[in-house]
Amino acid sequence: MRKLAIVGLVTAVMLASGVASADLLDRLKNTDFVGGLKSPPGAKVYFISPKNGETVKNPVLIQFGLKVMGVAPAQIRMENTGHHHLMINKSLLQLDLNRPLPDKDPRVKHFDKGETEMLAKFPPGVYKLRLVFGNFNHMTHDPPVMSKEITIEVK
Repeated sequence: MRKLAIVGLVTAVMLASGVASADLLDRLKNTDFVGGLKSPPGAKVYFISPKNGETVKNPVLIQFGLKVMGVAPAQIRMENTGHHHLMINKSLLQLDLNRPLPDKDPRVKHFDKGETEMLAKFPPGVYKLRLVFGNFNHMTHDPPVMSKEITIEVK
């Protein structure tokens, strides 16, 4: 967030001084601080387990799959890499894809160390899960790399 504020401050100063051009503003909008890195064609994130519609018992093994990109811990900037985020009962409409994925929302689990699976305990019930792949700075890639939403029931 601090870097985003710095970019905004620099932009405001440059605009006020007449130094900023439309080209510079476009380049600032496409930085990693404001938007995601480009995702390669065919990039895909998906659930290996559980499967959509599956009924499971605790603890639930959730495994993440990825095609065309690689996994790297947060804060490690490498092209065509990122780390997983698990959305639990959180609609895409509740996400601002122009900002880093929320870190204080219990419905968004960050896998900052590059983890590709987790063992989770859920209270009994029905859950909607979705994977969102984020870059080194927790931003979605461009275009975003997200799984289809799956529904599981925990007994």
